[in-house]
Amino acid sequence: MKLALHWKILIGLALGIALGLVLNRFSTDLRAAAADGPGQSAIDFFISLNRVAGEIFKRSLQFIAAPIILFAMILAIGSLGDLRKLGRIGGRTTAIFACTAFLSAGMGLLLVNIVQPGGERFISADAKASLIAGMSTDNAATVLTSAKSTKPWDLVRDIMPTNPFDALARGDMLQIVVFALLLGISLRLLPRERSEPVFRFVEGLHDAFILIVRGIMQLAPIGVFCLITPIVANLGFQVLSSLAAYCLTVIVGLALIQFVIYPSVVKICSPMPIGTFFRGIAQVQMVAFSSSSSAATLPVTIENVRDKLGVPGDITSFVCALGAKMNMDGTAMMQAIATVFLAQFYGMELSIGQQVAIVFTAIVSAIGTPGIPSGGMVMLVIVLRSFGVPAEGIAMILAVDRILDMCRTVVNVTGDAAAAVAVAGMEGALNPPPNPTSQPPR
Repeated sequence: MKLALHWKILIGLALGIALGLVLNRFSTDLRAAAADGPGQSAIDFFISLNRVAGEIFKRSLQFIAAPIILFAMILAIGSLGDLRKLGRIGGRTTAIFACTAFLSAGMGLLLVNIVQPGGERFISADAKASLIAGMSTDNAATVLTSAKSTKPWDLVRDIMPTNPFDALARGDMLQIVVFALLLGISLRLLPRERSEPVFRFVEGLHDAFILIVRGIMQLAPIGVFCLITPIVANLGFQVLSSLAAYCLTVIVGLALIQFVIYPSVVKICSPMPIGTFFRGIAQVQMVAFSSSSSAATLPVTIENVRDKLGVPGDITSFVCALGAKMNMDGTAMMQAIATVFLAQFYGMELSIGQQVAIVFTAIVSAIGTPGIPSGGMVMLVIVLRSFGVPAEGIAMILAVDRILDMCRTVVNVTGDAAAAVAVAGMEGALNPPPNPTSQPPR
């Protein structure tokens, strides 16, 4: 049977979850029976093998993310022609990002105050003592150390790279975007006979990297299977039970962003049917869910938004590249919920003014979130410390964050696609193909 690639990825995802649950069950039974023999060794070996294969797949996507952004942004500015159009697109993109970010963080704040997952209704005094005693401080210490020298104002300062090649080497997406913008605008201002050879050179490199993306995506079903299997095998789902109210609050908030806020943006700003939009980004969402990395998913996002949703390449490159660093609605909402949840857990009262300030701090911190798995945890420390909430409580959230991180990465990349469609719709440049599940002829 000839299946579309997103169905193959979905099958790989489902098989990986199923196998992970089976391995988790067998591993749990063997440990309960104190049987550390060949059976447990075989399970550990298989999990490690899948983890390495999955990491190779994710690294291959991260490997092309930085050059794809650089070349795509330069070409986008070159093809826009009029720099006033660049300013208009940039303004509309920023406005959409800001509106969805405030709505997302505000919605998270409303949900956590209504549900109160950290209150006594869901977590008794005995359960609190048990959770505190069972906190794993090793991972939390690493996160706390990583966030020591990071302040919100540093995020504004660090937008400008001191060395563009260092930014490329570190994969700092926001600095790469700024570098590409400056270089693209400068080339656009040069006489055409001098800039045209550079644009042709960049276009050749861009097309070469697009071919690499398509080659990697042919292996995506296997890569997704290998990524998800060790996560489920090591985590299982029983760890979620003690913090079920917190997890459900975050998931409900993410679902509202995904199925209410973003469809509203697409519907208001473009003529695209909602079904067409979600079918066009099915591959993007599955890769995002399995990799938990918006940076690794970026090349897939750019290709699908351009080829399956009919957004022009210049708008796609500009909006999605900017969104990979600035548009972190799922992360902003999680940080607002997590801050109030921990305040409830520790019996702290937060005033209305403090909670409003949490929204602003969460949005600013989310912009600086690294596009890596659980990158939001590093920036969450900033929000917690800003309002006097014990940052050590992050150890409790880390126990369940892996699954939630996968969900909010899906929301983050969906927001990038929705913003690109909205901007293209406002520009009157949207031209979706008749069948969004197929690639256009080349």
